[in-house]
Amino acid sequence: MATQEELPSLPRRPLGRTGLEVSVLGFGASPFGGAFGPIDEAEAVKVVHHAFRRGINVFDTSPFYGATKSEKVLGQGLKDLPRSEIVVCTKVGRYGNRDFDFSAARVTASVKESLERLQVPYIDVIQCHDIEFGDLDQIVSETLPALAALKAAGLVRHVGVTGLPLAALQYVLDRVAPGSVDTVLSYCHYCVNDTTLASVLPKWTAAGLGVFSASPLSMGLLTNAGPPDWHPAPPELRQAAQAAAAHAASRGYNIADLALRFAMRQPSVASTYVGLPTMAMVDVNIDTTLRALGLAPDAPPPPQAGGAGPDQVLAEVEALLAPVKDLTWPSGRPLPTAA
Repeated sequence: MATQEELPSLPRRPLGRTGLEVSVLGFGASPFGGAFGPIDEAEAVKVVHHAFRRGINVFDTSPFYGATKSEKVLGQGLKDLPRSEIVVCTKVGRYGNRDFDFSAARVTASVKESLERLQVPYIDVIQCHDIEFGDLDQIVSETLPALAALKAAGLVRHVGVTGLPLAALQYVLDRVAPGSVDTVLSYCHYCVNDTTLASVLPKWTAAGLGVFSASPLSMGLLTNAGPPDWHPAPPELRQAAQAAAAHAASRGYNIADLALRFAMRQPSVASTYVGLPTMAMVDVNIDTTLRALGLAPDAPPPPQAGGAGPDQVLAEVEALLAPVKDLTWPSGRPLPTAA
């Protein structure tokens, strides 16, 4: 069996026109906020270092995660890593479940606070967090110019937007000058059950945007445990995902591994974020990614698979989810009426 040192490193992809190259699997630090259970900070530092050793170079957080705890914990891990070899991403504008403030004054202060918590001299990608909950016209006319000023001052290097509704992201992108936005972070839209991100990828990549995708497991839908109670998916989507998970398990496969396998094969996504609170989860997700990309061999099919490999069972899962394909849920305010 190959040792960790003998395993191939994670591939990297260019992040749009930024000049950065990011690992295809990104480190989602939201679990460091404690929403999924208590966090041992000393252990979290070891997790960050382990992820870096195994080839992950992009780390994403937000002051919203754990009311700034995620940034603080991640910062403890980042301060010992070579700054030129990591890509640090955080966000502005969202600070609580209902606490949104995209004003120039608040986002400017927010960036300076994040720099202190993350213990870095600059942020590689600063992102407007969940823009659909704010005033999209304010983000165009006030928030992004404020972040551009911070970029000119050297405190941030690149500017991005994040959100669930693709239409909200496109609304902003259609109204800013070229170069005002460098990256886009979409979530739950490149999964086995929802690939609507693919419809906008050609336009975004042609414009030079770097694209991040998050929640390849659709916020827990594509897991054996199923989604949390608060998950906004409609009942028919929950039921289909539960049936797909049960089918994969009956064939000897974990639907989460199959879902990540699916998501990692989209070449126009620079990096896909997964929450990685433990070293074991780092290893499992990196190993799954390497197998998905053909850089490591698949294990022999389990006995109950009847000789079916993971790609065949993934195709079966896709077929089970076809009746609810691209079904999503509302998020944020309605789009402004176009002038």
